[in-house]
Parts: sequence; C-alpha cells; structure tokens
Amino acid sequence: MSYRSILVNLDIDGPVAPIVELATELAARSSAKLIGFCAADVPLPMVGPEGGDLSAQVWQQLKADVERRFKDLEFDFKGLVPTSLEVEWRSSLSYPTQALARITRLADLVVTGAKRGAATGDSYRAVDPGSVVLQAGRPLLVVATDAEHALARTIVIAWKDTREARRAVSDAVPLLQAASDVVVVTVDPEPDGWIRDSVADVVAFLARHQIKARSEIISARDERRALTDFAVSCHADLVVSGAYGHSRLREWVFGGVTRSLLDAGNLHRFMSS
Repeated sequence: MSYRSILVNLDIDGPVAPIVELATELAARSSAKLIGFCAADVPLPMVGPEGGDLSAQVWQQLKADVERRFKDLEFDFKGLVPTSLEVEWRSSLSYPTQALARITRLADLVVTGAKRGAATGDSYRAVDPGSVVLQAGRPLLVVATDAEHALARTIVIAWKDTREARRAVSDAVPLLQAASDVVVVTVDPEPDGWIRDSVADVVAFLARHQIKARSEIISARDERRALTDFAVSCHADLVVSGAYGHSRLREWVFGGVTRSLLDAGNLHRFMSS
C-alpha cells in the first residue's frame, strides 16, 4: 500500500519551500506523482453606483496580480521538485477552501499548511483545513509551522472507536509503516474493558500491516489537553486522528479535539473524515 498521487496546496502568500520539500519527501518514498495547487479569489471592490467603471478596473488589476502570482508559484514549485518525480501544476481563481476540496479527487493524500490553525483567516486567500477534510473525502496532512523537519519518526494515533478514526488509521498506513515508533493512545475518564479491547484490536490491525505499535490508555477528563500533552511528551512529530464536525448554517463546527489539533502548530496532523 502506498500513495500514488499527492496534492500539495500552496498558500498564495507563502512560504513555498518548506511545504514543497516535505511533500517531495513523501512523494519520493513511493515514486508518487506530486501535484502542486494554489487557489485564491478576488472580491469585487465596494464602491457606489457612480464608481462602476473604476470598480471593474480595480478588480481586473487585482485578478491580474493573482494570476501572475500563480505563475510565480508554479515556477517555484517546479524548481523545488527533482526531475526524478512526475509533477503537475493546477491553479484556480476561486475560493481556496472549496477549490481544494473539489480538486482532491486527483490525489490519494492532500498536504496543506494552516498558519492560523482552526481559524479560517482570509477566505479569499487561505484554506480552512477543517472544512477541507470534512468535505474532501481524502486524508489531509496539515503540516507543522516548522515544516522542514522529517515526518514519521514517532507517530501518535489519537484513537476513539468511530468511523472517522478507523478511516484515519487505514489511510495513514503508508506513513505508519515508515515510522520508528507508533503509539495508539486513547483518553477516557473511566477506561473499561471495551475500550482496552478496541485499542488492542487497532494494535493487531497494524501488526498485520507490518507496523509494530504500542498502546497507551490515559485516564483523564480533559481529552484535548491529555492528548496534546502526551504527544509532546513522547516527541511525536505526527498525530493521526479522525476529524469530527457537523453542519450548522453552512459552517463547520468542530469537536474539541479536532479544533485543538488544528491549533497545535508544532505538530504534523493527519486527519480523515
């Protein structure tokens, strides 16, 4: 099992090199195709009726600026990827979150940054990673703020026996196979035999994929804090988890753990929904 195509989303405002270098490392492991992508949109300037012509001119200039930036990013992207890898470039003049969610159909894995964590920032120029993972139908790797360090040395699986978590573990198998230490951790105020059995089953599932994993059951009420503290304590560089949310007035409202992980910029985060 391996990723055959990887889509890396580039922020129009940069930086470019760290995330491309990390995505290139992942693609090189399995000779995957690497697809670079950037989307941004241009809002119409707010002017009065008498300023219609001026408004159109300003919009055309802003649109031209974005399209020039797309070309610069394509040049930078292709210059950073070795010729041994197959590459492709795509760009879209549209809302970044919706555009990225649509184009994930091209890839097995999507790599993106999240400079503002769970906050969406400028919806015309930045991706909301939580919304992407809940809409895309593909796993999302949200890279750490310091994206240059290598992936998959120590991986923590944030386990709860849900569809989303089961999907995340399966989707992450290629990364887990390359890790030197894998820990399946669950947090519950009163862990019982059913919880222990579910963790043991995950460890057994991984063993059948030649992944040696250990388990950790933490008795705590604050799941968010216990999980992030544990990841830091074992020097994890990647956390695998399900992404949880529901729709309310067309906006995604995240579960506490999903939001806290998206805000944990010191970690790489692998999420599936």
